[in-house]
Amino acid sequence: MADGASRVRALEWAPSGALRSLDQTRLPTAERWLELDRVEAVVEAIRMLRVRGAPAIGVAAAMGLAASLLRVAHLPRERFLQVLDASADELVRSRPTAVNLAWAITRMRAAAASATESTAAVFEALHAEAEAIRVEDEAMCRAMGEAGQELVRPINGPREVADGAPADADAIRILTHCNTGALATAGIGTALSVIYVAHERGVPVHVWVDETRPLFQGSRLTAWELARAGIAHTVIPDGAAASLMQQGRVDLVVVGADRIARNGDAANKIGTYPLAIAARAHGVPFYVVAPSSTFDAQTESGADIVIEQRSASEVTRPFGHRLAPEGSPVWNPAFDVTPAALITGWVSERGLVSPPFE
Repeated sequence: MADGASRVRALEWAPSGALRSLDQTRLPTAERWLELDRVEAVVEAIRMLRVRGAPAIGVAAAMGLAASLLRVAHLPRERFLQVLDASADELVRSRPTAVNLAWAITRMRAAAASATESTAAVFEALHAEAEAIRVEDEAMCRAMGEAGQELVRPINGPREVADGAPADADAIRILTHCNTGALATAGIGTALSVIYVAHERGVPVHVWVDETRPLFQGSRLTAWELARAGIAHTVIPDGAAASLMQQGRVDLVVVGADRIARNGDAANKIGTYPLAIAARAHGVPFYVVAPSSTFDAQTESGADIVIEQRSASEVTRPFGHRLAPEGSPVWNPAFDVTPAALITGWVSERGLVSPPFE
């Protein structure tokens, strides 16, 4: 594995039993760790994107739920379960689009229900289940990276070295959106895991990093990860991606997902849908990489996915800098939905799925 990627950890247990989380709102200028031992603090971290990325949100919710219950582990079992239910409900409401969060909390509830002896047994079962979710996500990331290696190949197009192009003219040119790496998971990532494994195997890759407005998860987080891992990359404005494809300078687009409906429609960070349209127009393969926990059989199509609306200030005053007149109306959806018809294939830890999606 790329050394830089292996050292990046977004979530871990603190010696105190709290959830220890890297505050991603401070990157890339500062690495600040939070110790979260109350459900309110975990919810705030998820809502404010201190913890972000669908798999990481699920892992953080499970670990944070267990950590928050340590302080009430002295309560009688029935009262403890009431606190557990209220805390779980609060976590599920924190972000509605990413299915991994509800999936993880459902697993935690089931673990608690299976421990019938005492409060101590319930807490032990919760902690063990949270750790299992974390370890499983780490393994799934590796499996997704391995499964995606057959995608890493060049397509026809000019390969000259110019204008921020790869220094290695033989490099596979991969475009990605938002952050789908170690910061978004408990392992090496979803879509970015494909890049990390290719780099580990000695395959020359060059990553076009969409800046990903309005919160710049690409330029702030993905570029930070790739720099630490020693992987060649170039940050681009979101609006430049289609032009790169038009010039034949992209071999592959890989993105993550926060929810994949039963028909294969995929909700992902806003700006993903236009990438899929551009990729289709220019004959560039477009793949969605996500763990099986992101595939939601209960949601029939993308039309049924609840799209989270974020604060207007993320657009008008990003990071405290005013960029729009006072009072300007804002529409700020966190995600868009890419129809299955525009997706070349889906990759999970179970392998590659090609259309028709079933």
